[in-house]
Amino acid sequence: MRDYELVVIISPEVTDDEMPGTMSRVSELVNAGGGNVTEISQWGRRKLAYPIKRFAEGNYVLAQLELEPTSTKRLEANLRLSGEVLRHLLIRLGE
Repeated sequence: MRDYELVVIISPEVTDDEMPGTMSRVSELVNAGGGNVTEISQWGRRKLAYPIKRFAEGNYVLAQLELEPTSTKRLEANLRLSGEVLRHLLIRLGE
């Protein structure tokens, strides 16, 4: 298992009440790959540097993960297919 950071920009159409449900779906994707979400930090709604799918702002979320390296491609593919996720960035921590 390796440590990763996942930054996700979620569509502004997702309300603040729906955010926990969206993050639980992301956690389920990680758990399905044999991983574990250790921490979730919501940064809130922020203005985007450029429009993404005609949205000028998005909800930023940072998640700390433990995940097998072989499961990262499946996780990223599922995030790309999600209609709620505008962008994501998965970074491996440490060596």
